[in-house]
Amino acid sequence: MSSIFTKIINNEIPSYTIAEDEHHLAFLDAMPLVEGHTLVIPKKEIDFIFDIDAEEHKNLWGFAQKVAKKLQVAYPNKRIAVAVVGLEVPHAHIHLVPIDKMADLNFANERLKLTTDQYKEIQEKIR
Repeated sequence: MSSIFTKIINNEIPSYTIAEDEHHLAFLDAMPLVEGHTLVIPKKEIDFIFDIDAEEHKNLWGFAQKVAKKLQVAYPNKRIAVAVVGLEVPHAHIHLVPIDKMADLNFANERLKLTTDQYKEIQEKIR
C-alpha cells in the first residue's frame, strides 16, 4: 500500500515543494513544529531509513544537506536540526527543523496551523 509520501511524489496529494531531483523530494511538513519544518524523502518507497542501500543512503543525506543549506539562508539566526524518527509514516524521511532551542524539536509540541498563503510564503522564502 502506498504511503502518503508516495501520493505526494505522484502529485495525488498537494504539497509545498522546496527541492526535487530524480531520486529525492523535499517539502514543507503538513504539521510543522516550527516555520520552515521540511521533510526530505527518497522517491523510492522504503519504510526504514537503514534499509536504503549504502549509495542511495549517502545520496539522500547529500540531498538533505543541500536543502539544509537553503534553510540556513532562509533562517540565518537559527540552527537546522535533524531528526529521523520513522514512526509517523512508513516511508523513510528526514526532518529538517529550524530551531532556537532544543525544545523546538520536541515532537510532542503543539503543531503550527498554517494557511495556504503562509505555506506559499514560507516555500518562496526557502526556495
